[in-house]
Amino acid sequence: MTELSIKIRIAEREYPMRVKEEEEERIRAVGKVLNERLRFFKDQYGIQDNQDLLAMVAFETMVEKMKLDEERASHVSQVDQRLTILDDLLSAVNK
Repeated sequence: MTELSIKIRIAEREYPMRVKEEEEERIRAVGKVLNERLRFFKDQYGIQDNQDLLAMVAFETMVEKMKLDEERASHVSQVDQRLTILDDLLSAVNK
């Protein structure tokens, strides 16, 4: 696993970092999405302060993460219920 030294530009600042080679594409994509969301909030709401823009993007990101976590938990619960039903059916057949 080779590490690369890269620079990511977010909100008009460069951040040097060392990343695993296989993570570079993902890291750069995240930087691109962050800058797109920053531009969206700047254009849509007229927010000029980078700290405020970053706070809005962080807030939006956490709301989406919580939503996805809740959906995932619901799906896991549904899968567990279905597996229990299947296990009960298989146990009934084996008796």
